[in-house]
Amino acid sequence: MHPQQTNTASAVPPQRPSREGAAASAPVEDYTLLVRFAYLVLPSAAGRGRRVLAAHALVQRVLAPSGSGEYPARGAYGGGREGLPAGGAGRGRAAAVPRARRPEPGGADPGPGYARARERLLRHALRPPRFGTRLPRLLPGIWGLRVLPHPGGCAELALDQRLAALSPQGRAACVLRGLDGLDDAGAHRVLAAAGAADPAAALAEADGVPLREYGPELFRSPEFDACSLRVRPPDLARRRRRVRTGAAALAAAAVCGLLLGPPGTGGTAGGGAPGAPVDPARLERAAPAAWETAARRDFSVWPARGALVDDTALLGRALRVWASPGERVAVSAAPGTASGPPAGPARLLFAGEVGRARVVLLHDGLRAVRYSEPLREGSGAPALDFARTDAADAVSAAALVVGRAGGRVRYLTAPWVREVSAGNLLAPGAPDRALVRDASGVTAPLRGAARGRGCSAWPVMAVRDAEGGRRLLTDLGELTPARLTFGPPDAPADATGREAGDLWARTACALPGLRAHGVREVNAWAYARQRLPEANGTATWLCTRAETWRGDGVRVSARFQAPGTRAGVPAAVVAEAEDSPACGARTPRVLAGVMWRSRAGQWYALAAGGGPFRSVALSGGVRGEGPGPVLAVRAPEGVRAEPNGVLADGTRVGALR
Repeated sequence: MHPQQTNTASAVPPQRPSREGAAASAPVEDYTLLVRFAYLVLPSAAGRGRRVLAAHALVQRVLAPSGSGEYPARGAYGGGREGLPAGGAGRGRAAAVPRARRPEPGGADPGPGYARARERLLRHALRPPRFGTRLPRLLPGIWGLRVLPHPGGCAELALDQRLAALSPQGRAACVLRGLDGLDDAGAHRVLAAAGAADPAAALAEADGVPLREYGPELFRSPEFDACSLRVRPPDLARRRRRVRTGAAALAAAAVCGLLLGPPGTGGTAGGGAPGAPVDPARLERAAPAAWETAARRDFSVWPARGALVDDTALLGRALRVWASPGERVAVSAAPGTASGPPAGPARLLFAGEVGRARVVLLHDGLRAVRYSEPLREGSGAPALDFARTDAADAVSAAALVVGRAGGRVRYLTAPWVREVSAGNLLAPGAPDRALVRDASGVTAPLRGAARGRGCSAWPVMAVRDAEGGRRLLTDLGELTPARLTFGPPDAPADATGREAGDLWARTACALPGLRAHGVREVNAWAYARQRLPEANGTATWLCTRAETWRGDGVRVSARFQAPGTRAGVPAAVVAEAEDSPACGARTPRVLAGVMWRSRAGQWYALAAGGGPFRSVALSGGVRGEGPGPVLAVRAPEGVRAEPNGVLADGTRVGALR
C-alpha cells in the first residue's frame, strides 16, 4: 500500500539542442506529461513493467528529431503547460519566447506544439496492431530488473481497471478529458485529427468513466507516473531455470546440427526431416468406442473424426509440414510447448473442412497440433499451432479449438460430451443457449471475447459429460480452452452455481491478461468479506489463480471489490505474483491489503487474509493489529502500510507480492 505523491518539475533553460542531443535537451516537464499520457492510453494487458517501457518508447519516437534535422521547440511541445517559461528553436535564427500558457476553461489546448505532439502520440497509439499487440515491438530492456510505477490506492486501481475495459479510442477520449481537461468538442477534435475511426463513439464510451467519480486528481496520481519508478528484481528462481533450460537447448541444437548436417540440406515446406514419421499410413487411430471402456479418458482415446480422415494427400501434407514447416508456414506454440516434429507416430483426431480451411488435428501424447490450409489454393499460407496437453483428464480433454474466423471460435468436442451450450459470464442469471454440433462433434461458431472493445460480454462454453457434470470452458487464444472453477483452492468446484456466477461476473473482465499464456485452469476464490468502516457497506476480497499446462508461469492476483461496483467492472488488483504457491492446493491461503477512502473522505488501511489466520497486523506508516481475518485502521492520506499475519499454528506470513 502506497501513498499519494505529488511530482514536481524544474524549469529547463530554453536552448536549441543539436540533433545528437535533442532527446537529452527536451523539457523534462513536457516529457513527463507525455509519458503519463501514453501510459494511460496504452493497454494494460501486457503488465505494468512493459507498459512503462512502451510509454517511454512511444514518446521518444514522437519527440525524435525530424528528417530535416529540426527538433521541435520546447514551446512547441507544451512549454509553459506548468506555468514555466517556454522557448523556441528555429533554423539559423533565435525564435521568440512565447508566454506561459495554461488550459483555458472549456477545454482549449495548452498550445499548438503540445497539441501536435499529442496528436502524433495518439496516432501511433491508436494504430491497429499488426502482430496482435498495440505496444511498440522494440522496447528498451533492463537486464535483471523490473521497473514499476508507485502503486496508489483503491481509487487508482479502480480507474486503471475501468480504462482497461475501454477500447483504445475510448481510453484516449477519457484521458483527454481527465488529464488534459478537454471538453467534448475539444476531445472530438483531437481524436479526429489523430485518425480515430469514430470519435463520437469514443466519447460515448468514455462516458462510462464519470469524472465526478474519477476526478482529474486520480489521472495525476503517482500510480500513472511512468517517470517515477520502483526497481524490483524479477523471479530469480525462474530466471535460473530458464538459463539452465536455454543452455540445455543450445547443447541439444548443436548435437542435432552435427547429426543432421549443415544448414540448407533440408527444411523446405513439405520436404520432411530425416527420420520423421511423415507417412499417413503410420498414423494411429483409436477405435470409435475405445473411450467408453478406457480406464483414463483423455486425447488418447479420441476417435478419428471428420469427412477427410481418409484423404491421404491432406494427411501427408500435414505431417510433412509438421516435420519441416518451412518459411511460408505460420507457426505458433503455447508457452513452454515444443514445436518440433513428433518422436514417433502421431494420433489422428480430426480431418475435415472448417469454414474456409481444411483442418487436421493430431496428437503425439504430449501436444495437440492443428494444421490448417486454405480451401482455395493461393489464398493464404498454411498454419501450424501447438499446445501442451500432457496429464490431460476428461475435463481438460473435453474440447479443442478447430477453427477461428471473424472473431468466432469453433470447437471439436470429446466423444463423451453429451450437451454443449453457450453462456455469458457477465450475465450469470441468463439461461444458456444450446450450441449445435455436427456429426463429427464440431460446434457451431461461438463468439469469442472482444479484443480492445470494452468488456460488455465474456462468452463461455458449458459442456455436460456422461456423468452429468457441467463444466465451464473459455477461449484464451490457444488450442485448448481453459477451465473455470470456483471456491477454496484445496477443494475447487466447477463454476456453475449462483454464487460462482456472481463472482465470475466480477472477475471475467480480468481474463484478457491471461491470453496466450498456456493457461489450463483458472480458479476464483472469494476468500474474505469485510464490513467497511463508517457503514460504507461490505467489500469482497478475491483471489484468482491461473494454472498452466507447463507448471511454471502460474499467475496469482489478490483483488478488492468495493461495494456497489457495477457488474462487468473487474475487482481492483491489489497484489499479484508469478509462480507463487499462494491460493493453490499446496498453500491454500493469501493475505493482501489496500488503502481505501470512505465516502466521507477518511482514509483507511485495510487488510484481509484467506485461510487459517489467527490475527492480522499492519506495519510501516500505519500500525495496528486485530483478530483475523480482516483489519481496518484509520490512516492519514499518503502513508504506506505492509500487512502481515499469524496463522493458527503460530507461523507468521507476509502479504502476497
